[in-house]
Amino acid sequence: MRFHVLTLFPEMVHNAAADSILGRAARKGLVEVDAVDIRAYTTNRHNRVDDYIYGGGAGMLMQAQPVYDCCEAVQRQVEVRQGRRARVLYMSPRGRVFDQRMAQALAEEKELILLCGHYEGIDARALEEIQAEEVSIGDFVLTGGELPALVMIDAISRMIPGVLGNEESAGSDSFMTGLLEYPQYSRPALWREQEVPPVLLSGDHAKVEEWRLEQSLSVTKERRPDLYARFVEDHPDIMEARAKRLARAKRLEERRSGERHGRKE
Repeated sequence: MRFHVLTLFPEMVHNAAADSILGRAARKGLVEVDAVDIRAYTTNRHNRVDDYIYGGGAGMLMQAQPVYDCCEAVQRQVEVRQGRRARVLYMSPRGRVFDQRMAQALAEEKELILLCGHYEGIDARALEEIQAEEVSIGDFVLTGGELPALVMIDAISRMIPGVLGNEESAGSDSFMTGLLEYPQYSRPALWREQEVPPVLLSGDHAKVEEWRLEQSLSVTKERRPDLYARFVEDHPDIMEARAKRLARAKRLEERRSGERHGRKE
């Protein structure tokens, strides 16, 4: 998959994408991050890409011409390879909030163009001409679009087969199932007088999965009740099976408690 990041700071993008999982994926030919310098497309003899805002206001605005020409140059390359234009995503705090579902959907694309603004943003005429979709990574403002673009590239790349060393890793991540992830443990089994939950040492895979589901439900209900409510609504079969399982466990415990009480008498 190719990501074309249109930016004023290409080195920032190249450096961040060269290491860790993204770097390994690039070396394996699974992902390509192409940082394109918008400044290279300006026709201004002073190499400027910004100017004052019509109507007044603080700060400067990126001009339409270099942004449009940069994007069109990339789109021409995409059309040669794909026979169609790529989606253009503009990093903007007023855009649709990026989430795991969007990451999964975007991972189906062959090429994406991620447009990074700076200063007070980009001339609205350029955004309209290139049909940019505005996307936000949260309700806060950053100095530029490079960090949001890299966040999106990382999240999308994890969905591409072969990028992660263990293909099960992405499937168990928070949000992939609609729930937050359960707590996880590694060796040693006892650390600072804290023990790993016994069920994880039992070797009973069915019990482990039940425990993990209960933990995910519990932490999601506590920290993200909105996600919990959506999961309950979307998965009535899972919730019904869980209720039956808990009822059986309760009856068994009551029977054992009664037996213990009878022996004491």
